[in-house]
Amino acid sequence: MKKRIREFALSLGADDVGVAAAQDYRSPQSPDLQAIFPGAKSLIVLAYKELQNCESQNMQIAMAGRLDVMEFARSCNYRLARFLDRELRAKAMTVPLSYPLHMSFETKGVIGDVSLRHAAVAAGLGHIGRHNLVIHPEMGTRVVFTALITDLDLASDPPVSENLCTECDLCVKGCPASALDEPGKTDAMKCLKKSQPYGIGSAIKLWTQFAESPLEEQKKLVRDVNYWRLYQAGFIGFQYFCFNCMSSCPVGRR
Repeated sequence: MKKRIREFALSLGADDVGVAAAQDYRSPQSPDLQAIFPGAKSLIVLAYKELQNCESQNMQIAMAGRLDVMEFARSCNYRLARFLDRELRAKAMTVPLSYPLHMSFETKGVIGDVSLRHAAVAAGLGHIGRHNLVIHPEMGTRVVFTALITDLDLASDPPVSENLCTECDLCVKGCPASALDEPGKTDAMKCLKKSQPYGIGSAIKLWTQFAESPLEEQKKLVRDVNYWRLYQAGFIGFQYFCFNCMSSCPVGRR
């Protein structure tokens, strides 16, 4: 059964596929799988190579590559879920590469409902490096993941035992937010201020300032580049303005 699932997922264009039994998936912050899908027994994790866009200093072009991968990945997820339903008579729920995710004051929008990093590790698709991203044996750091939760009872694929991280610390030195200074931890708030400067925090700040300003100042605020970028983010979604931890990593670079 795992062979059929893998072959179908690869035929869709995913670059790699791994399976994790539900009991082997452990995330320190995301909710338990049973709270999402009672009766969940396995995770099927799909890996996709990030495009060269991530190397561009033009953040519109860099983010465009991520959006392309996200759109393609959502299609693969949906088609694989249909395959499980129609061909294998299994239940499946899709987990996207990024949003939607739970947005609240408690989570600050940084905790995924399913941690795709930990799911990928549990499914034998890599291990977490110094930058706290998953390093894939072939694609290196330039890889992103989606997943499906299913009631199929599948055994986990063998874990990656080799340490693929070179410990070069280029990711740490290249982080403009100094968010990786503490080993094993990403300071999410420091990261967000640099990587997603036009997120909810900036929106709250701008509209608070707008509400408290006289008319002439309000006119200036809506002409400012900050408002224009917030407006664009409002219908595109989260936009990353930093890919340094991914683009600086030498592992898997071509």
